Amino acid sequence: MSKPDLVALYRRHKQMILYFIFGGLTTLINIVSYALCRSVLKIPLVPADILAWLLSVLFAYVTNKRFVFESRSWRRKVILREMTSFFVARLFSLGVDVVFLYLTVTVLGWWELLMKVLANGIVIVLNYVFSKLIIFRKDTAAKQPKG
Repeated sequence: MSKPDLVALYRRHKQMILYFIFGGLTTLINIVSYALCRSVLKIPLVPADILAWLLSVLFAYVTNKRFVFESRSWRRKVILREMTSFFVARLFSLGVDVVFLYLTVTVLGWWELLMKVLANGIVIVLNYVFSKLIIFRKDTAAKQPKG
């Protein structure tokens, strides 16, 4: 593939590419902080998962707003709507994450770290859908001609 083809491909899929890059970094923050909580700090499974979630969601909000969905408004009303919907959607995906880990690790006894990675894959897809369709949606009414 030539350089112009790669540039065109990037431009066409920029949002998704950036989402998965920052999603990967968010996942890395989540998994590393989770592993440190479990192995170094000896925090039980669910509280460790929640703490890892908090750290990664704070990172995700800033990067999603600024770089992925390019939401430039810093008006209080916009920030409040975005942050509220962002954290509510992430709470839902946290519930999916916690239930998945509880069932696969505690109930079924499967390998904890692999299940944590799989849970994060599910969460990334859910969070992209929520962010794209609900949280950082472009205001279509503002783009329509007035008449």
